[in-house]
Amino acid sequence: MNASRVAVVLTELALSDLEELVAWYAEQGRPETGARTVADILSRLEPLADLPDLGRVVPEFSHPLLRELVRPPFRIVYRREPAAVRILRVWRSERLLQLPPDE
Repeated sequence: MNASRVAVVLTELALSDLEELVAWYAEQGRPETGARTVADILSRLEPLADLPDLGRVVPEFSHPLLRELVRPPFRIVYRREPAAVRILRVWRSERLLQLPPDE
């Protein structure tokens, strides 16, 4: 195991975003698309354990530890911490990004 690996942790808000995504596709009669999209998003998180700075700095905030991966039409926003990558939001690209107050 690589000693420099970090934990990848989804916050409650990010989990809620994924649940809403699945529910929206189910309402559209496309539950398989929702499941496939969430699986794809989760697979894009795996490299962050070894490459926590993989994503770009979130342009709206210009903070070096607040980064994102783009999986059109979604932005996977995370905070880089010393021993972890904390996934904050999974957000549609066209929406204005909103973070919890303590982020």
